[in-house]
Amino acid sequence: MATLVDRYSSMSVKSCLSRGDDRQGIGLLSDPMVDLPLLDRGQRSFAVPPGIEPVEFLRPFSTGGDSNVKIQFAHGTTTLAFKFQHGVIVAVDSRATAGSWIASQTVKKVIEINPYLLGTMAGGAADCSYWERQLAFECRLYELRNKERISVAAASKVLANMIYYYKGMGLSMGTMICGWDKKGPGLYYVDTDGSRLTHHIFSVGSGSTYAYGVMDSGYHWDMEIEEARELGKRAIYHATHRDAYSGGVVNLYHMCATGWEKVSSTNVAELHYQYKDEKMAQTAAA
Repeated sequence: MATLVDRYSSMSVKSCLSRGDDRQGIGLLSDPMVDLPLLDRGQRSFAVPPGIEPVEFLRPFSTGGDSNVKIQFAHGTTTLAFKFQHGVIVAVDSRATAGSWIASQTVKKVIEINPYLLGTMAGGAADCSYWERQLAFECRLYELRNKERISVAAASKVLANMIYYYKGMGLSMGTMICGWDKKGPGLYYVDTDGSRLTHHIFSVGSGSTYAYGVMDSGYHWDMEIEEARELGKRAIYHATHRDAYSGGVVNLYHMCATGWEKVSSTNVAELHYQYKDEKMAQTAAA
C-alpha cells in the first residue's frame, strides 16, 4: 500500500487537470484498485460527486439568467440571545420549513462549538451546520497551537472571514456566536452579507420581530437567572404563536463562567396552555 500511495502522491495536479478529473479544487485519481483524493495546493475544498457540474445541476432550480445561479430560499425560524449579569441566555425554536411545508419539528438550532462557545442556526440549515462545524475545527486548532481558548470576538471573526469569501455565491446564514472568555460573556451576530456586530441582545429569523417585542418589554441587565430564562422561553413562544414558520419546541441554553448548560426543551403547546392559565389567573385576581 505504501508503494501505491507513493506512486499517487508523486503525480502532479497538472496531470490530473489534463485528464479532466479536477472538480472544484479536488482531483480524483482513477485506478482499478483505489481512488485517492488529491487536494489542490493542499487546501481543504468541497468534494463533488463524479460527473456532477454544480452550476448545471442547480440551473433548473434557479431564477433564470445565464451568469449566476440564484436560488430563492424560503426562510423561517426564531432564534434569540441576550447578555445579562449572569451570562448569556440562548433560546431557539425547532421548526424547519421548505416553503409552506413543515419539514421537521425537531431541528437542533443551537450548535455546540465547544464547552464555552455556542452558535445558532438561521437561514439555510446545511450552510449553518457546515460552517459552524468548520469553526469548531478552527477553534480547536487555535487552542492546541496557543494553549488557551479562543475568545468569542476572535471566533466570530474567524467565521465572518470564512463565509465572506463566499459572499454572493448563494450561502444563507444569520448566526449568533455566544460564549464566555477572559472578558466575560460575549455575543456576536454574523451573516453572509459580511456583517459582524456585537450587542447585548439579538434575535434572528422570520419570528424575530415578535421576539424583540417580548424581550424589549422585559429585558434589563440585572435580571436573576430564573427571570432571564423565563424571558427567553416566553419570547420564543410568542414568536411561534404569531409566525407560521416557527414552532416545535423551545430549546433553552445558559452560558456562564463554567461553560454552557442546556436548561430545558419545552414543547410550545405546553407553554401555550401554561401562559393561558397564568393570564386567566391574573385576570381573575384583578
